[in-house]
Amino acid sequence: MSKKVLFIDRDGTLVIEPPQDYQLDSLEKLEFYPKVFQYMAKIAMELDFELVMVTNQDGLGTKSFPEDTFWPAQNKIITAFEKEGVVFSEVHIDKTFPHENAQTRKPRTGLLTKYFSENYDLKNSFVLGDRITDMELAKNLGAKGIYLSKNTELGADEIASLKQEIIDCIALTSSDWSTIYEFLKLKDRVAEITRKTNETEIYSKVNLDGSGKNNINTGLSFFDHMLDQIGRHGAMDLTINVKGDLEVDEHHTIEDTMIALGELFNKALGSKLGIERYGFCLPMDDCLAQVAVDFGGRNWLEWEVEFKREKIGDMPTEMFFHLFKSFTDGAKCNLNIKAEGLNEHHKIEGIFKAFAKAMKMAVKRDSNKMFLPSTKGML
Repeated sequence: MSKKVLFIDRDGTLVIEPPQDYQLDSLEKLEFYPKVFQYMAKIAMELDFELVMVTNQDGLGTKSFPEDTFWPAQNKIITAFEKEGVVFSEVHIDKTFPHENAQTRKPRTGLLTKYFSENYDLKNSFVLGDRITDMELAKNLGAKGIYLSKNTELGADEIASLKQEIIDCIALTSSDWSTIYEFLKLKDRVAEITRKTNETEIYSKVNLDGSGKNNINTGLSFFDHMLDQIGRHGAMDLTINVKGDLEVDEHHTIEDTMIALGELFNKALGSKLGIERYGFCLPMDDCLAQVAVDFGGRNWLEWEVEFKREKIGDMPTEMFFHLFKSFTDGAKCNLNIKAEGLNEHHKIEGIFKAFAKAMKMAVKRDSNKMFLPSTKGML
């Protein structure tokens, strides 16, 4: 199995960079970030990353930065981490000078060519650092970036732009290593599926740990509106694009979309470690909607809802039972849905909102309880 790597910058990430000359050339200047040992030890013990240190040391070996002033502090850093169970498999130090065209200097990858092999899973690896060059290194490696934005090197707009270029580039603060640990342990659960049949062509993507940003187009406006409720009230990012045979009717589009959405949830949940598993009841004006879910690995739907109209918007009401049944088949979950009220629009919208809240509750994780919520040993 290919290995994931956590490429870690040294100065400004593990140890505080000297503010005057930026050279850590004495033990007196050596200062570690708070909680770095505690959480680096947890990363080393609990997570499946190979740890690799990558650092640029400008002018190392010159008169202004002799090597005999560098190594005492460097060796102290490595020894201190080893005593806490943190072992770097490799330490890559670029000291070329001048360095304008050096292929070994970050963000170039000259020191890291061994990782471009089938032995390493760079797509799911991370570069952790406090400089733009660290994020550019992530891009050049095809990895993900964690930018420690303790300074003003990047503004909000620049970070947003960077996120578009680098997969999962996020901005954290290096003043609290617990944040870094929790992100790596509970990294966003993202999945995507393309489903193509003779009747529909569907692309769907979800980030279960998103913020309700949706891009939905099924060709059915009311269905789009209901799916948007799932993303917004479930605090997850949804992309759903569907080309269906609406010239026949809406059945295949609705059915296949919900099968795909269920499969998407099942894929994004992965091992299901640490999830709450269960989850909601909410009012909407005259209506009361209840949706209970169990991501227990078995599909089932209980449905206690009646509609007195043939259609709501451009959706036949007979399809509402069927679409939730399709979801349970794809997601391998139980759903128990009840709703009562007078206004049919409120009734189904209340159901979708309760469904979204149930999803949000059930997929929530606790980094301190990363075990399977089951006595069976599997879900």
